[in-house]
Amino acid sequence: MKRKRKTIKKPFTGDVPEVMDIKTLAQYLGMGRSKIYGLIRQKKIPASRIGRQYRFSKPLVDAWLRERLIMPSPEQQIPLFKPNK
Repeated sequence: MKRKRKTIKKPFTGDVPEVMDIKTLAQYLGMGRSKIYGLIRQKKIPASRIGRQYRFSKPLVDAWLRERLIMPSPEQQIPLFKPNK
């Protein structure tokens, strides 16, 4: 029986290139390649296909990440306590 080879996800070190492939993007985001392929299929991540390979623009990926961060605007913030007047 063949054993499935387990890979260790290494954090990205050094400068991030402006255009990334699947492997580089997986390291950059800290997730597996299969998860990224799933996001591509669901059209949830900005990707460009060149031939049979996908490429990802760092500025577009960074903007995509910022859109998905849960950060309330100042008017949506709930005060922790209301001082008595």
